[in-house]
Amino acid sequence: MSLRLRGLHLLPLLRRRSCSPLLLRRRRLLRGWPPPLVSAIPSRAFGSSGIPARACASSGFSGMAAVSPPTPQQQQQRCVVEVREGVELTEKEERIFRRLLDVVRHFGLGTQLRVAGGWVRDKLLGKDSTDIDIALDNMTGQNFCEKVNEYSELLGEEQKGIGVIQCNPDQSKHLETARMLIFDIWIDFVNLRSEKYAENSRIPTVEIGTAKEDAFRRDLTINSLFFNINTNTVEDLTGRGIEDLKKGLIVTPLPAKATFLDDPLRVLRAIRFAARFNFTLTEDLKDAASDEKVKSELGSKISKERIGHEVDLMMSDKHPVNAMCYIRDLGLFYVVFAFPEKPDPPVPDKCDRLCFSHIEVAWNLAHSIGCSVFSGGSDSKSQDEHRRLCFYSALFTPVRNTIYLDKKSKKIPVTNYIIRDSLKLKASDADTVVNVHAASEKFAELINLLESNENLTTVKEKLDDEYLEIPTDSVKRVLAGLILREIKDFWRVALFICTLTYPEVSSGGDSLGQPDELHQRKEKYTRAERLITELELDGVWKMKPLLDGKAIMGIMQVKGGPLIGKWQQRLLKWQLAYPRGTTEECIEWMKQSQSKRQKV
Repeated sequence: MSLRLRGLHLLPLLRRRSCSPLLLRRRRLLRGWPPPLVSAIPSRAFGSSGIPARACASSGFSGMAAVSPPTPQQQQQRCVVEVREGVELTEKEERIFRRLLDVVRHFGLGTQLRVAGGWVRDKLLGKDSTDIDIALDNMTGQNFCEKVNEYSELLGEEQKGIGVIQCNPDQSKHLETARMLIFDIWIDFVNLRSEKYAENSRIPTVEIGTAKEDAFRRDLTINSLFFNINTNTVEDLTGRGIEDLKKGLIVTPLPAKATFLDDPLRVLRAIRFAARFNFTLTEDLKDAASDEKVKSELGSKISKERIGHEVDLMMSDKHPVNAMCYIRDLGLFYVVFAFPEKPDPPVPDKCDRLCFSHIEVAWNLAHSIGCSVFSGGSDSKSQDEHRRLCFYSALFTPVRNTIYLDKKSKKIPVTNYIIRDSLKLKASDADTVVNVHAASEKFAELINLLESNENLTTVKEKLDDEYLEIPTDSVKRVLAGLILREIKDFWRVALFICTLTYPEVSSGGDSLGQPDELHQRKEKYTRAERLITELELDGVWKMKPLLDGKAIMGIMQVKGGPLIGKWQQRLLKWQLAYPRGTTEECIEWMKQSQSKRQKV
């Protein structure tokens, strides 16, 4: 089945080259551009309060809405998704495709050029995409890239480097992919393929195949669509890709179990796309995804790096809670988030459900509080990073106090193991989540002080010593300042996680979802954040000490050693207690302390 694309006329190329951008836009308008939408806006475009999801995005939540993953009843009531009748190319895309066609014609290659997969899907959904994968019907990607460079040389242009990713059947990577930069856009090239399996073998024989064979070997029907550059048409060779897109269904072109056993990572890809677009996993697909053999193959056949990459894309996407819900319900939690041997204390039987309940409540609580939770980042990119790590911290909150012994018998947080070893994510991600958990424990003491001054004396005694007495009205500032100095710009995330865990909830975690409980925890966060802001502590980790180690040694008349470190910590408390204090006042305090020390 093919759809003729309105307004997409790459030919004749010579006449098109002479058109100005303004004239091109006018021609598109005359043709009725952009193409009309097939259906009305679906109900999923709105949050539970009736606010458009786009409004949530503009408030800093990147499409976040305070809704739980859809129930089966809600899934059955889904409306038709809006799907465009055609694809609208950007000027950069037109330029790229024109160059590729020029290469084919100049060398007489006879190659059919098809953009495959996600780019076509996103374009039909009216979304921009730079993920351009070109499928070739009669040559390898590397050979075609060499022809592109050869053509560029004829035009006197600089040749671009070609990157080749070799196939690795043992890790379910059956295709060699070539990549190169064309007009500042990375383009992947791969040949169409067919796969045949010998009896008792999980590694297929891969051969150049037809477009239809290639479409049926892809992970999902909505990802099996092609845009044929030569003919300017969208090709739906499975016969149901566009229909499934309209219905919001996640379906495999071939039987789901066979598709997943071919490449078990497709289970996680199906979950990721279902969560991203708020689509429905079909019952056959869910049965296959929860099959014990498929789960076993996912854990043994797919590298941890590839699993971690898929999970990280879910956590960075618009609806991480929906993705975690599917992972829990399909029995994949312990496959994806593998735990170390002999954790202490032992992981509870319902840890997967407890972890999910925490990320679900974190999602709704963050929506209730507003975008300030992630405002520690200086720009949108770092705010997205705060958001991502916040939800990792929420997900693993139930095991924040669980440790295991490594090969050197060193106690390591289980959270560190899951992020670094099970998911193979960055070490800095693991360190940040562990630090957020540690800081959240310390924030509990501050929140307790805000609710009651009964423990004020106890906290003051912890901060005081024989040389420094913290004024009673400065205890909260010193306590909060010390915490912020450790966690730095992630302090709001740590405070947020603290509100999920203080006070402790029952082992089931069900009370977290109650409206009254959610409101109370929001109030705890708001009071603590307001206090920290009013005390002018945001950014306190950038505060420089009034005296360095050398100056302290001169005042205390010592040559160094552990004593200097203790005085540096004491000095930090003094500066937090007396934020307007001068260097001279600090020196005077230390001299008085020195005199007291000598008397002692």
